[in-house]
Amino acid sequence: MDALDALLNRVSAPRLCEPAPDAAQRELLFRAALRAPDHSLLRPWRFLTIEGAAREQLGELFAQALPADASPEALSKARAMPLRAPLLVVVIARVQAHPKVPAQEQVLAAGCAAHGILLSAYVQGIGAVWRTGELAYNAQVAAGLGLAAGEQIIAFLYLGTPERELRTPQPLDVADFVSAWPH
Repeated sequence: MDALDALLNRVSAPRLCEPAPDAAQRELLFRAALRAPDHSLLRPWRFLTIEGAAREQLGELFAQALPADASPEALSKARAMPLRAPLLVVVIARVQAHPKVPAQEQVLAAGCAAHGILLSAYVQGIGAVWRTGELAYNAQVAAGLGLAAGEQIIAFLYLGTPERELRTPQPLDVADFVSAWPH
């Protein structure tokens, strides 16, 4: 598959099962992430991999982060969320004080690193979906995952084998999103 095919046809795969990407595939996923745009070479990202029983631990962390009056259904859903894929990659932005690179640019660079993982997964036939939700922005979840000051979760990337054939993306009209300036 060439690069343009990946860019034009990548879609999310929300239904995932075993097997997870193997060591060689993971190496390519992270090598692609490390090619994200990076003003001043700050490398404003890091990644956590979560698999096996660690997914259940993450589910417990999610459940503990819910409000004290959370329903049994909400607790059950939170515990099951990390079990939707055999491998999760937590993409973390590491924002650093820098005179020329604002925090927002560093967060965007980490987002580009996440996108690099998604594109690399697609090219390799690995199913992947980017998820966030309220728990991605929860201080208790961040602390439980060991995030330091200045770090924030950008994405929970769920990776595995697609349970079904991937959909064909709906074509979009470029003219709906691009205009010349001044008008």
